[in-house]
Amino acid sequence: MQKKFLKEFQPALFVSLKNYNKEKFVADAMSGLIVGIVALPLAIAFGISSGVTPEKGIVTAIIAGFIISFLGGSKVQIGGPTGAFIVIVYGIVEQFGVTGLAIATVIAGIMLLMMGFLKLGTVIKFIPYPIVVGFTAGIALTIFSTQIKDLFGLSIQKVPSDFFAKWGLYFQNLNTINWWAAAIGILSVAIIFLTPRFSKKIPGSLIAIIFMTVVVFLMKNYLGITSIETIGDRFVINSQLPQAEPIGFSLESIRVLFPSAFTIAMLGAIESLLSATVADGVIGKRHNSNMELVAQGVANIVTPFFGGIPATGAIARTMTNINNGGRTPVAGIIHAIVLLLILLFLGDLTKHIPMACLAGVLVVVAYNMSEWRSFRSLAKQSRGTFAVLLTTFALTVIFDLTIAIEVGLLLAVFLFLKRMTESTHVSVTTGKVDISKDIESHSGNLQDEVLHLPKGIEVYEIDGPFFFGVANKFDDLMRGIGERANIRIIRMRKVPFIDATGLNNLQNLCKNSRKEKIQVILSGVNDTVRASIEKSKVPDIIGKENICSNIHLAVERALVLHEQIKEEKQKKHKH
Repeated sequence: MQKKFLKEFQPALFVSLKNYNKEKFVADAMSGLIVGIVALPLAIAFGISSGVTPEKGIVTAIIAGFIISFLGGSKVQIGGPTGAFIVIVYGIVEQFGVTGLAIATVIAGIMLLMMGFLKLGTVIKFIPYPIVVGFTAGIALTIFSTQIKDLFGLSIQKVPSDFFAKWGLYFQNLNTINWWAAAIGILSVAIIFLTPRFSKKIPGSLIAIIFMTVVVFLMKNYLGITSIETIGDRFVINSQLPQAEPIGFSLESIRVLFPSAFTIAMLGAIESLLSATVADGVIGKRHNSNMELVAQGVANIVTPFFGGIPATGAIARTMTNINNGGRTPVAGIIHAIVLLLILLFLGDLTKHIPMACLAGVLVVVAYNMSEWRSFRSLAKQSRGTFAVLLTTFALTVIFDLTIAIEVGLLLAVFLFLKRMTESTHVSVTTGKVDISKDIESHSGNLQDEVLHLPKGIEVYEIDGPFFFGVANKFDDLMRGIGERANIRIIRMRKVPFIDATGLNNLQNLCKNSRKEKIQVILSGVNDTVRASIEKSKVPDIIGKENICSNIHLAVERALVLHEQIKEEKQKKHKH
């Protein structure tokens, strides 16, 4: 048991090191160096946009990035703060402060840990695609909305969190545009979009930040243009790795922050597994989704004690790692070490980065997150799909992500049940049963391809899962039959599972049938369904001998019972 557990929850790093060599280390080291440099401006941007200080974003990228690479189930995943968390983190900080964020992040980490150990990694992947696209597009629009102030250098002291109030304030302050800041921001966006035409390995965000930082530094110090705001004008950068500090938990704070923590956990799980799955397709390997969730959980439990924010797998940095030759978790570990060295020795230089340039970086992040092509494609599909997509998107933008995910999941469940109910069919047959197309019943004898049924025997077939959404449909069909039969054969060969409600309905049907002196015979019951039925009272009500493995045995049993019923009626008639 212990060996099985260790095998199932083995970090990808340990597997990778078995055949590790110098060539792989050089490739990982070069990739880790580049990814570390690329991650710096993104970590700063995500930290600032989340409502915390820049170094908290860097600290998160260092600590969480190291843990996710060290313990993760993917060989190439790069972890750290991401754009997906900006909206929820900003809302928590605004309402509950940094302490509230730390509590929510730790709770989310515990949830992720439990998801991993309960082996829910594969289940998380099946969250409906319209929900993922809906809230991702909603997050993208929200991120874009939060960057307008810095992108155009608007003179606004406090930007409201409400979407419509935010845009109303922007339009009211259009006359305060700082044209130098706007030029820096727009040029940064242009550089990021144009860079892939010349270089696939070095991201445009890194080039834009280096170039614009140098330009703004020269403009401020040699041309006297001081109106362009930089990180140093708004924040004091602490170029030291913080010490661990206790977090003040209480039952009340856990209760209040639990919904937010759930949202962080779900976002972290979806984002990391999505990133790992995309990476698998590129490198031709498979990640361990449960171990990946465990690593995300540990990272989000540890990081808040050092002042960090929520972290997950970052798809852009993961792809940068792959494109630069990284093939093992060593690259992710080196990326974290590179970030640590930059923070300790070059952290003070980050104060010269212009805010408009960071805003430009996040505008591009928002555009890439928006998945507008997928949104447009899904909008053309069924009304149910469009309803889930639009509802999740609108709730994310207008209210918050917590409500959006909860309502979106609820809508998806209802639509799933509706479709499952529609896909499950119940039919009734009298007179004869054609089994020529039944593989499990086909005997090779042409005479056996049609089973003749005397009057008084009916065959009901359930095609699909027998769960609570279908149980009433079955009852309605039973009541709709005009003439009452003496024997009912219920074919369950196409029933993959039966839930508690379906089992309860079947049990009630058998009871009512017995009261009406109608014998029920079950046919084609698979092992899974049979195991559930045997735990109920159904075998006692109808008799174990009336649960048959195929339609031949069921019809034979029905014919025997039919003859017995005929004989009993004849005896009564004589008397």
